[in-house]
Amino acid sequence: MAENRGVVYLGPENVAVQAIDFPKLEHENRKLPHAVILKIVTTNICGSDQHMVRGRTTAPKGMVLGHEITGEVIEKGDDVEFINVGDLVSVPFNVACGRCRNCKERRTDVCLNVNHTRAGGAYGYVDLGGWVGGQANYVMVPYADFNLLKFPDKAQAMEKIRDLACLTDILPTGYHGAVTAGVGTGSTVYIAGAGPVGLAAAGASQLLGAACIIVADLNKERLAHAKRFGFETIDLSIDAPLPDQIHQILGVPEVDAAIDCVGFEAHGTGGEARPAVVLNAAMEVTRAGGAIGIPGLYVTEDPGATTEAAKHGNLTLRFGVGWAKSLSFFTGQTPVMKYNRELMMAILYDRIKIADIVGVQVITLDQAPEGYAQFDRGAPHKYVIDPNGSFSHN
Repeated sequence: MAENRGVVYLGPENVAVQAIDFPKLEHENRKLPHAVILKIVTTNICGSDQHMVRGRTTAPKGMVLGHEITGEVIEKGDDVEFINVGDLVSVPFNVACGRCRNCKERRTDVCLNVNHTRAGGAYGYVDLGGWVGGQANYVMVPYADFNLLKFPDKAQAMEKIRDLACLTDILPTGYHGAVTAGVGTGSTVYIAGAGPVGLAAAGASQLLGAACIIVADLNKERLAHAKRFGFETIDLSIDAPLPDQIHQILGVPEVDAAIDCVGFEAHGTGGEARPAVVLNAAMEVTRAGGAIGIPGLYVTEDPGATTEAAKHGNLTLRFGVGWAKSLSFFTGQTPVMKYNRELMMAILYDRIKIADIVGVQVITLDQAPEGYAQFDRGAPHKYVIDPNGSFSHN
């Protein structure tokens, strides 16, 4: 049996690559004839992983991380009919059964059958079903016929693997944020956060035909990266009202659509923790009747919060502003399967160069702990792990 190693959470600010069990076609002692085992080709570090690694969730020590997975099928269960050994596939980060009411309504983000504690499941993530993560050499994927997106041409896919690696989460998540915010032809868009998800939302907004895309952050290096791709930028460390800064770009102090790609670990201009600052700012600058897409993560329990209310997910929102402006809010995990096939085609036909936009940097599995550290320091990169040496690191 092949060796399996994975990135394991050992406590706040502490991850390590360790030997882990080789996957089986089972979960919690239940046989899964509908599952497959993948040899992983790419597996990415996500900002959502960083929330756990920083100790800002109730993630248990010993958990194998990683929910962004692309791989080759090496074994399949007896009930898998349409996915075959040798197929190269993209794995939506949502674990979904395909059978429940929500899955049948394309709400795979809140599947009712893959998690005992709440709706929705994911690989290697706290409170989302206990599914083993994919920052490893091999991983098991359940309900394979339903969940997996097979690439139509394996050789073509490997040529574009840096881009296709973004299909498991980041590109659909950015796209979902843009779609739910109502981005379309001629839209003006405000995106909070110039990290990988924010840049993916910016690239998605381009794909959807937005006229002007404004990306805001406190990180100057990330803003410089965003500017290279034609996005307008706002440096939030500058002590000037956000509507005034938007007015300097657009001639008006508001936008058609706003996208929160930061989430609950938001900070004020002085670096202080302000978990509701992005949402309040988005309500302030979105036009009356507009919408706010919120792919940024908000948790029910935050042991690292600075206030008792925030420790339990209670934020101080100026909701009256949102009500008075008749704004729409769209929250929750992204239903990846709603978008990934169309986005795959956009990548294959060069409609979007998402790897360049989000700054994909390929690393080895052994380099993953350093990748986490660099990402945490605000490096303008999306770290994509090639755990089995499947393609060039150049």
